[in-house]
Amino acid sequence: MGLDSDYIDGQTPILEDEKEGLLISTIVTPGELDEFEQQNIELAVLWSLGRSFKAEAVLTEKFIKAVHKRMYGNVWVWAGEFRKTNKNIGVDKYQIPTELRYLLDDVKLWVANNTYSPDEATIRFKHRLVSIHCFPNGNGRHSRLMADIVIEKIFKQPHYTWGAANLEKQGDTRRAYLHAIRAADGGDIQPLINFARA
Repeated sequence: MGLDSDYIDGQTPILEDEKEGLLISTIVTPGELDEFEQQNIELAVLWSLGRSFKAEAVLTEKFIKAVHKRMYGNVWVWAGEFRKTNKNIGVDKYQIPTELRYLLDDVKLWVANNTYSPDEATIRFKHRLVSIHCFPNGNGRHSRLMADIVIEKIFKQPHYTWGAANLEKQGDTRRAYLHAIRAADGGDIQPLINFARA
């Protein structure tokens, strides 16, 4: 398959055995893959907008997996399944369920105790979720959709704009996003909150 390409800054390479999970045999370029993934993601976004979810349903491993499956299930056979290999980022593959459980328990506590503002709680959740890197691919897009679901369905606030640009393409907006992610990695969450609302 011809999906080998230069990955742009911040992208996680898809391993050869993961590429074998591609459900559409006619895809041969990264551009075609992006197009099919985006169509699938748009269906997942429409699904999420048309439903109301309770916090206790959203903040579960089952829901995290279900959203990824909805986002990529028409493209990848492994959609919605935790990665089985280690990546250049993220926790060890065996730690994913435990780290995710810690995160979900923390967020439930934040919500119950109003520990943070809605935006800060949601963006802290998004940042830790993408840092765990649960899935072989699509973790950034998945964590952003999860943040939109949390802010809308749990906190009853408007979804995020994420810089109002395609973050999968190299450019100033992606650079600003990655700068905000790296600031959050260093403990400063505010740039990522600002970017999400930009």
